[in-house]
Amino acid sequence: MRGSNKSFLKKNILKFLIFNVSFFILTACGYKPSSHVIKNIFADTVYVEVAVDRVEPENAPFVKDEMNRLVYTRFKGRIVPKDQAKSKIRIAYSGSTFTPLAYEEGYVVRYRANIRVHFDMLTKKGSISKNISTVFESDIQASSLASSTLRTEAIRKGLEKALDGFLAYVSAKSVSK
Repeated sequence: MRGSNKSFLKKNILKFLIFNVSFFILTACGYKPSSHVIKNIFADTVYVEVAVDRVEPENAPFVKDEMNRLVYTRFKGRIVPKDQAKSKIRIAYSGSTFTPLAYEEGYVVRYRANIRVHFDMLTKKGSISKNISTVFESDIQASSLASSTLRTEAIRKGLEKALDGFLAYVSAKSVSK
């Protein structure tokens, strides 16, 4: 009976050690989420400036609000006036183009919105500039009012993707340095 208790104890200790070593190997890979990396790049105070596109000026407030939201939620920054900011982000929405993808009875029923955005960022670690183009595909309806709403929504979805893409670019660039 005594010998079987020792072998049982040895097996359990061996299982415990293998589990813990495996756990530490898998969890200690050095992964850091992009929000953590971005937080180290930016100062706590951020100023966001959006250049207004003359063709589609209604998108400027949306871009500014969305970037402010990302500053708050992604790296817990504070939006402040330009003279108080230690980090600055300038966003220039360069417009959009729409490419028809599908037709029905001679009318466009699906299109692709190509959105172009330029980012300039000044942080405590230097400056970064990046042009980002995003694509958003959507269906279109026969109603011109609904089509106009869908067009605006496609532009905004593309702008959201561009903002996320820029933050991913910044975090990847800072990790490689």
